[in-house]
Amino acid sequence: MAIGEAAALIVGPSGGGKSDLALRCLALGPSALIPEPVYLVADDRVHLEVVSGRLRIGAPEAILGKLEVRGLGIVTVPCRPSADLVLVAELSAPEAIERLPDPPPQRGLLGVSVPLLRLAPFEASAPAKLLLALMQIAQGPGKPFKT
Repeated sequence: MAIGEAAALIVGPSGGGKSDLALRCLALGPSALIPEPVYLVADDRVHLEVVSGRLRIGAPEAILGKLEVRGLGIVTVPCRPSADLVLVAELSAPEAIERLPDPPPQRGLLGVSVPLLRLAPFEASAPAKLLLALMQIAQGPGKPFKT
């Protein structure tokens, strides 16, 4: 999922709710809480590379703009072909999620460490939590959300 040039990678088991969470994220923006449009980068598979010390995530051309919606099929959604990966969202059971993790967890990918957010994918607030975390990281620590 991407807002502007910043993206979050949703990871979890097959059938665990990744595409469902992505669909709900797409339905949120723009709004008073999420003032910028939300885009899909890729569903199912991603290209990941390090560019100038930063992670860059992109969609394979064959699936660009395509999202699998269980019970409906493959749908076309607003997308970005690539973005800077700044957050990993790991799907977890609600009881496995710390209220205030200290220190904040990190995930290493291709030798680059990025913040890790653990989410219960089917909680009503999960898409808002993911997008708020993405906006907060993209804007920098200690800065208020832009509205």
